[in-house]
Amino acid sequence: MEASHRNRALALAAMFQSAGLVKDVAWRGQCDAAQLETMIRSLFAFEAGTLDEVYGGAVNLRRGLRTLVEQVQANSPQVDGEISRYVINMLYLERKLMKQPDMIRTLRDGIEVAAHQSESFGILHENIMSRLGQTYQNTISELGPRIIVQGEQNHLGNPHNAARIRALLLAGIRAAVLWRQAGGSRWKLIFGRNAMLAEARFMLEETAEAS
Repeated sequence: MEASHRNRALALAAMFQSAGLVKDVAWRGQCDAAQLETMIRSLFAFEAGTLDEVYGGAVNLRRGLRTLVEQVQANSPQVDGEISRYVINMLYLERKLMKQPDMIRTLRDGIEVAAHQSESFGILHENIMSRLGQTYQNTISELGPRIIVQGEQNHLGNPHNAARIRALLLAGIRAAVLWRQAGGSRWKLIFGRNAMLAEARFMLEETAEAS
């Protein structure tokens, strides 16, 4: 994975997009299907060589790129503490996961089963969400501390919503792995912020022109 501002911006945007979708499902019981599909497909992109291949291009991460700019730019009036907390937790759990090779194998096995099932059911089918959610519970949830998701209890208590939330958290942690592979670090967030923001804004302009 090339260590570049573009790749780090894309990976961080994917984390923010996952976090935003988690919030949507938790509070409203629904989320944008196309954005959800982008995040779930990223889990199945085992052989992708670039982040653009993982996510199908920056155009599929426009929401995440916008959120990145809103959350990271200095003195932003649009900072969402809930979304930031999810992203910070994803980065923390990714670091713990990378020290657990057996868990990584179990995680990949579960995702591969879901990927195979998606060929028959479709990528957003309840069975796929359930499989990914169960995989998350059997692996990431065991690492601790668990990510506490806020929301409406009637939505959080719905098994399908709970599975989608776990699948999205899994996709966010996958993005955190890609962030690290692209040279991302805590120091890059601090000292490389301006360059990453410039790259995110450029991609937003670029994808706006393309659409």
